[in-house]
Amino acid sequence: MIITIDGPAAAGKGTISAYLAKKYGLAYFDTGMLYRAVGLQMVLEHHDLKDERAASSLAGALSFQKMNELAKHPDFRSDIGGQAASIVSAYPSVRAALLTMQQNFALNPTFPDGKPANGVVYDGRDTGTVVCPHADLKLFITASAEDRAKRRLHDFALKGIDTTYEKVLADLLERDERDSKRASAPLKPAPDALLIDNSGMDAETFISTTIPMLDEKIQMLLNKNH
Repeated sequence: MIITIDGPAAAGKGTISAYLAKKYGLAYFDTGMLYRAVGLQMVLEHHDLKDERAASSLAGALSFQKMNELAKHPDFRSDIGGQAASIVSAYPSVRAALLTMQQNFALNPTFPDGKPANGVVYDGRDTGTVVCPHADLKLFITASAEDRAKRRLHDFALKGIDTTYEKVLADLLERDERDSKRASAPLKPAPDALLIDNSGMDAETFISTTIPMLDEKIQMLLNKNH
């Protein structure tokens, strides 16, 4: 079974993706990690983020092992990593280089320990429109920019990252603009995606109101696949 969860930054995709993966025993693939890995590697190797050729070259050579190594860097989840990821993800050549990695995972999904899984939950920007357009269930999670900025600021504070609400909001709006207007795979819901707006909700409320809507459908899909 394949579930795709798309939406803008800090909308709650990771929250619902991780919950569904754990509840139904599915693998979890945060596709944004691939772009963060390429973006951060560009920064660490002092490449100009406007250099699409360099970004494409790094994307083509990226492995899951390298991605996991870069994920340990303190800037991987910072606004530095996020902005770099947003910039390099706009390059068609980078997206093309990473697409096969993402699609192949659906063919043989595994847990972090290498054990096979019966399906996968994808968390990303274009997983329902490009990566897995034939997914069994597609969600598009969104929230107001102001709510998303508050959540991201809270996450940064927990990690000891010093920034301001104004900067976080400006960065999110800039990323939204770039993601929605990129020529390759612009951020948008799949035609058959279920749209969920969780503005004004905390994580607990989001989960408690969303899961009941999905339970019956997911159980039917699991029974069908078995």
